[in-house]
Amino acid sequence: MNIFRLMADLAHVLAIVILLHKIWKSRSCAGISGKSQILFALVYFMRYLDIMTSYVSFYNSTMKLLFLGTSGATLNLIYRKFKPSYDHNHDSFRIAYLLVPCALLSLFLNHEFSVLEILWTFSIYLESVAILPQLFMVAKTGEAESITSHYLFALGSYRALYVCNWVYRYIAESHFDLIAIIAGLVQTILYCDFFYLYITKVLQNRKLQLPA
Repeated sequence: MNIFRLMADLAHVLAIVILLHKIWKSRSCAGISGKSQILFALVYFMRYLDIMTSYVSFYNSTMKLLFLGTSGATLNLIYRKFKPSYDHNHDSFRIAYLLVPCALLSLFLNHEFSVLEILWTFSIYLESVAILPQLFMVAKTGEAESITSHYLFALGSYRALYVCNWVYRYIAESHFDLIAIIAGLVQTILYCDFFYLYITKVLQNRKLQLPA
C-alpha cells in the first residue's frame, strides 16, 4: 500500500458513489452505458474470484466485496428498477469487439497458464477498454450530463493514479508488472481527450461565475 494506490482506490470508490447517487437521485439511468457497467461487473467478477481461496488483508477483502456489490447494484438499477429510462438506442457499442480480443490476449499473453491467472489477466485487459461503450455513448449523444462527467473524471483519475502507483512500486520495490502497466496506460490514454474537455469546461464555467 502507498499513497498513490490509496488515492486511486478512493477515486474509484468516489466514481461509484457518484454514479449510484446520480441514478438514485434522478430516478433515471439516462446517459449511462449499461454495456460499460456489464463489462466492469465482469472485470470485478473475474478478478476477485480469488476471494474464495485467498486472504490478503481486511482492506483488500472489503474493497473486493464493495466493487462486486456495487457493480451488481448498478446493473440492477439500470436493467430492472429504472429500465424504462435506459437509452438502449444510443448504447449501441458491440461489446463482442472487446470481449473476444481480450479473451484471446489473456490466453496467449499471461504470467502463468492457470485458470485464475488467465481470468485475472482477462480482467486486466478488459478493464482497459471497458469504458469505451460509455465514451462512445457520450460521443454519440454529443454531450454528457455534468454528473456523468464527474463520474468519468473520477474513474479516469483512478486509472491515472494507478499508473503513478506502478511507477512508485518500481522505484521503491523493484516491482514491475508489464501486463498491468500497459493495460493501465491504454486505459488512461482513452481518457485523455475527455480529461481535456472536462478541465476546459470547468475552467470556462468558473470564468462565467466570476464577477465582471
